[in-house]
Amino acid sequence: VGYSVRGSIVEDLEKVPHRNVALLLGTAKYLRDGRENLFYTYRIKTIAELYAAGKASYILVSGDNSTVYYNEPQTMKNDLIAAGIPDSHVVEDFAGFRTLDSMVRSKRVFGQDSILVVSQRFHVERALFLGRARNIDAVGYCAADVPMGYGMKTRIREHFARIKLFVDLYLLNKQPKYLGEPVHIP
Repeated sequence: VGYSVRGSIVEDLEKVPHRNVALLLGTAKYLRDGRENLFYTYRIKTIAELYAAGKASYILVSGDNSTVYYNEPQTMKNDLIAAGIPDSHVVEDFAGFRTLDSMVRSKRVFGQDSILVVSQRFHVERALFLGRARNIDAVGYCAADVPMGYGMKTRIREHFARIKLFVDLYLLNKQPKYLGEPVHIP
């Protein structure tokens, strides 16, 4: 997965191509024990830097919103507004339950054929692979990674997510849980 998309990940902010929309993949703001989730913090910081550098006109925040008590897109939007991004430039995708859902919905619901994907490298690689399989022109820019011991559970989970990636794409032809009506992003 990583090898096949390596040419689509840009390491230098100055070399990131402008895209109308940057897709910020969701995660929880806090860990279960109440501590700050560094995966989240680094993603918010990175997307704010990209926006400030003029690399994206709009931010599509995609994440889980499965209960009234848990809303990744709204939390991300609030923090991006606090970081100086105008409310009107942050669009919420409330049905990004999985990376596959976020990528496919970016095209089929939000009308984006060409996007900039932001998350940590392991996640960007998987998202780009999914995008390529679904004919989405995507480039990735990676948020800072977390210290090795901090994200061990996530790293282990990623190995299983990559196996599931192939099952979903090539055995099950998995589709997003929800599509819904098209949403226009200027």
